[in-house]
Order: sequence, then C-alpha cells, then structure tokens
Amino acid sequence: MEIIIGKTSGFCGGVLNAVTKTEKELNKEKGTIYCLGELVHNKQVIEKLEKKGLKTIENINDAKEKTIIRAHGVPKEIYKRATEKGIELIDLTCPKVLDIHRTVEQYAKNGFYVLLVGVEKHPEVIGTISFGEGNAFLIKEKEDITEAIEKVDNSQLKKVLVIAQTTYSLKKFEDIAQQLQEKLGNKYEIEIKNTICSATRLRQEETEELSKISEAMIIVGGKNSSNTKKLYEIAKANCQNTILVETVDDIDINKMKRHNKIGIMAGASTPNESVEKIKEKLIKE
Repeated sequence: MEIIIGKTSGFCGGVLNAVTKTEKELNKEKGTIYCLGELVHNKQVIEKLEKKGLKTIENINDAKEKTIIRAHGVPKEIYKRATEKGIELIDLTCPKVLDIHRTVEQYAKNGFYVLLVGVEKHPEVIGTISFGEGNAFLIKEKEDITEAIEKVDNSQLKKVLVIAQTTYSLKKFEDIAQQLQEKLGNKYEIEIKNTICSATRLRQEETEELSKISEAMIIVGGKNSSNTKKLYEIAKANCQNTILVETVDDIDINKMKRHNKIGIMAGASTPNESVEKIKEKLIKE
C-alpha cells in the first residue's frame, strides 16, 4: 500500500499562531483564560487546551479579565464592548483576516458597497460583514448574485468591492467574481480582491491533484471546519472513495486497506499528529 500525505496538510500559519500563543498564555497564567468562540475548528485541539485552563464562551458578557479572540476574528462591536467591561483582549485573529477587516472598513468608509463571498454563519464571515458600515452583503453561492445586485442598486452607491472569506473555494469565488464583473462592470466602479489565503489555495490545488491519482482519499479535520469541507468536496469530485474524518477512530481500516494508493490531506486546524496516527494505523493493521 502506498500512502501519500499532502505536503500542505496541517496547521496553517494563522492557526499555529493562535494555538502557540494560547498555550503560552495558559502556561504563564496557570489559571482560567476565556476564549470567545472556539479558538480553532478542531475538537481535539480545543480539548487539549481546555485541560490547561482554556474556557470557551459564546458571549463577551460572560468574559472575565483576560479573553482571547479566536483565529477567525470577531465582529467590530466586540472590541468596544470589551473596553467598556474592562476586559483585556488577547487578539489572536489570523493576520490575514485582520487585513480583510481593515480593507472592508476602509473601502466602506470610501463609499464602496461590499460583496463578501463566503459561508453563511461562519465566524470569520460574521466578523468581516460587521466592518462594512451597514453596506455589505454575503454571497454564499452564485444563486445569490441577483439579490446581491439588487442590494447594490438600492444602496445608491457607485462603487463595489468584491472579496472572499479566506477559506472559501477558489473555483467558486472566481466564477462568482467573473459573473459580478460582467453584470456590474458597466454600471459601477468595481474592485475584485481575491482574499482567499495562499495556504488555502495551495491546499485546495494539492487536494485536486492528489485525488486524481489516488484510489481513496482521507480528509482529516473538524466537521465544522469550512476549509476542511472544501477539501472533501474537491477530493470527492475526483475520487469517489473519499471520506472525511476527525480522528483515526473514525476510519474503517479494513475497508480502507483494500486500496493500493491512499491520499491523505488535512485541514488548516488539524495537528500533524492526527495525520501521523492515521498513517501508522494503516501501516500496522
């Protein structure tokens, strides 16, 4: 059996930054530190940090003293509310997400209507939309384009910014952006910024290539992880024997060992040790 692990698997820079700095804070404080929402979308990583004193909360009103802002970021008003409550924020938002927040805020103030292409209810999306000064709309799929155009028309603004959630599907974004350019380009000043992070793009591209040459694919990551779901969709389109798992315990090893070439790719919030455990079990059993 040949097992090929994607070179771009595992923690992305933003997740590594958030996890590493959270561990340092927990080791330093030796007590409870709050985190507003899940730090990253990986159950195993969160459980490990919780054993060291991390406490996940969903409302800033439940925070006390030091509180971490997760890698996905938070809505703009959270910063103001934390200041009013005297809470010290440890901002571990992915730097690339912070860049998008600043971009959206700047463009909105300069008279642009913001069209964000992303996944509904995803924490990154919720945070980014909040920086749009009330002139922002989420496009989830190409079917939302008509409504998006209506929102732009009704806004009375003459300029449009099109951006993407950092972990959105590259192919879907390019398709939606092209359609928006064709439908809005003659009426509005339109700027399209591909804000899908390079780590996401490279991971998706490698998954595409690996799934085409593998008899079976194992995608490893949190079931609530947006970027992991995208990897699964990409792999499944090329390789019918594709499964999405969180840990090695989710795999039917006997069924998987029927295949001679197995590809493994992991989402951005998946630690390398999770991938290694799967490889070891495939080899040993």
